[in-house]
Amino acid sequence: MNFETFIKSASKIKNIKLPGEDSQFKMSPPFREELIEANKAKMKHAKQAGVMALFYPNKAGETYLILILRKTYKGVHSAQVGFPGGRFEIDDPDLEYTALRETYEEVGVPIKDVEVLKAMTKLYIPPSNFTVSPYIGITNKTPHFIKQDEEVEDLIEVSLSHFLDDSNEVEVGLMTSMQVELEVPAFTLNGHVVWGATAMMLSELKDLLKLVL
Repeated sequence: MNFETFIKSASKIKNIKLPGEDSQFKMSPPFREELIEANKAKMKHAKQAGVMALFYPNKAGETYLILILRKTYKGVHSAQVGFPGGRFEIDDPDLEYTALRETYEEVGVPIKDVEVLKAMTKLYIPPSNFTVSPYIGITNKTPHFIKQDEEVEDLIEVSLSHFLDDSNEVEVGLMTSMQVELEVPAFTLNGHVVWGATAMMLSELKDLLKLVL
């Protein structure tokens, strides 16, 4: 989709009710409810994070979404696909700023170049005990991405048409952080399997966009 067409339609989402948990749960792993129940006490003191679903025009003027492939490390989100974003820091005025700051740090898009359209539904992630606040943002410029080499393995530029294609929603067998192999719902985007919390947030994002595009 042409980016100018996209932003005219996407601006309508500011006044639309969020699809919420019903949308997120369509891409929920089957063990999520058990994890939520087991972590009810921890949820009250969960760490906070902000992430950004950032749309932008490529050089041909087509609409794209930036995702990142995280580095392999000793942690529950090792080598997973996610949005740019990260932990709330004490100097951040709010979680929206956290998402903007982390987007700049991880992929190099300046804070001043991003317009935040809407906050999406928060999502608790039991394995890492984080509550994530996702935001939808746009930048009118074709970004000159600069990845943060310490944390980001690769940048994944996903066309809007590819993201909205229902054939990219699949079931895959994966080894979870609990060392259990299960069939889980996922997106396949640019050859990457995206599941878990990121897939749940992408599900709400997709449903929201389909209401206005």
